[in-house]
Amino acid sequence: MEFVWFLLIGLLAGWLAGQLFKGSGFGLVGNLIVGVIGAILGGFLFGLLQIQTTGLLGELIAATVGALVLLFLLRFVSASKSRP
Repeated sequence: MEFVWFLLIGLLAGWLAGQLFKGSGFGLVGNLIVGVIGAILGGFLFGLLQIQTTGLLGELIAATVGALVLLFLLRFVSASKSRP
């Protein structure tokens, strides 16, 4: 059951990050996938910074931060690829 919550939080975080990070160009499905991966990244980053999250809201914040970081990195990589 925890895995289902993890996926739902990741999907919500991806959607939220897509709304906050306009112009990402990945679309709804892409942002949802980024959200699930961002949830893993957010948990890792918060662990490195020794920031503890509790409850559903804390997990959503960590996942959203991770998704925003991932969207930023993906946008940076795609912008550098388009340069000659």
